[in-house]
Amino acid sequence: MITWSKPTPTRAPGLREVVDVGIGIADAEGLPAVSMRRVATALRSGTASLYRIVESREEIVERMVDAVLGEAIPAPAGGDWRADLSALARNRRALFRRHPWLGAELAGRPAIGPNALSHHEHALAAVAGLTEDPTSASSAVETLLAYVLGAAARETAETQRAGLGESEWRAEVAPYLAEVIDGYPRLRRMMREAEDFGPDDRFERGLTCVLDGIAGQCGPR
Repeated sequence: MITWSKPTPTRAPGLREVVDVGIGIADAEGLPAVSMRRVATALRSGTASLYRIVESREEIVERMVDAVLGEAIPAPAGGDWRADLSALARNRRALFRRHPWLGAELAGRPAIGPNALSHHEHALAAVAGLTEDPTSASSAVETLLAYVLGAAARETAETQRAGLGESEWRAEVAPYLAEVIDGYPRLRRMMREAEDFGPDDRFERGLTCVLDGIAGQCGPR
């Protein structure tokens, strides 16, 4: 005699639930793991039910990006452009560290959701303390955000590199570098003499260089 188990009930989730589940999956496993079927399964809902809420996976991802940006809308500009842009850079870096998949999405597509637009408006307001020229302001913001994106991508790569910690990775490549480094004198000097900064100090030093460049290029002459 067959014993029939009760079917698992399905329900229609809300849009915010769909987005939150997508973010959770992406944070834990990377953005490729986010699919309509995977999100529906996590919500104990049918995939067909999901299509009544969003049109496609692309819409889920777009809404995920904007929801994540909404976690940390920058504070209003205080009038000190350097302090304001520094705060904005640290804000964006913190988002990239919490959500490692976010950087590639922002680099690969224009984000035009309400939270994304608020971020950009705050950035332009921050740089207004240095210049009101729209071309210079746009260049300054793009340069700053590109620096943060690159720095965060490096940090993410370092933490994910073949499952090795930084010290383990260095130990693994040390024999090779010791063998070939004499052929690269400037690189050899850097490796032997340059101060080795942690990610926070390295980020802040780079940020200072970027802000100095913005001041020289976009500030009063």
